Amino acid sequence: MRLLVVEDEPDLADVVVRGLRRDGHAVDLATGFAEAEMKLRSASYDLVVLDWNLPDGSGLTLCRDLVAGDLPTLDGDRPRILMLTARDGIEDRVAGLDSGADDYLVKPFALAELSARVRALLRRNADAPPLLVVGSLDLDPARFEARRDGVALDLTSKEFSLLHYFMLNAGKVLSQEHLLEHVWDEMVDPMTNVVRVTVSNLRKKLGEPSPISTIPGRGYRLEER
Repeated sequence: MRLLVVEDEPDLADVVVRGLRRDGHAVDLATGFAEAEMKLRSASYDLVVLDWNLPDGSGLTLCRDLVAGDLPTLDGDRPRILMLTARDGIEDRVAGLDSGADDYLVKPFALAELSARVRALLRRNADAPPLLVVGSLDLDPARFEARRDGVALDLTSKEFSLLHYFMLNAGKVLSQEHLLEHVWDEMVDPMTNVVRVTVSNLRKKLGEPSPISTIPGRGYRLEER
């Protein structure tokens, strides 16, 4: 899944980005309000980890704009929002949630709790259970484990992320462009063949018969059988 972290404290931003990438997510970073607006308009994000206090604006305002549709996203879908703040008063929590945030985490926090809250919000977005099962495949995002017919799969971080996204969208045709937007971060070259290569490598590791079908001219689909 592709995430945007909006955080202006360099040390905290670095820890959060590295931790979420270890969890298998594609993560972009914005250090201010204007940069976050620009990235939200130009890329598709599944979730935004949003600091309340930014040097050039309020995260609360950014959250309200996203929820109200005043800040249009690339694909028109509103990402889930996890608000980060040092404000721990009840009135502040209420204000954060009333602004449309899906969850609220007070600083300082444990990275493990942040990871768990991100997983929970992404499951909510896809109406998915903690353990994903599609046909002979099962995947546990929290344990970073995937199996086919009960046999553990030795996947790279990106292959795991790709399989995770396929399983969340089982039965849907996903174009290379869509996969690039949701599984890779902003550092990837949009002209690269990285999607085709990664899908090919994942298919080899999943074995035969392949549960991933190529739909000519349209993309790929994970079969639900």
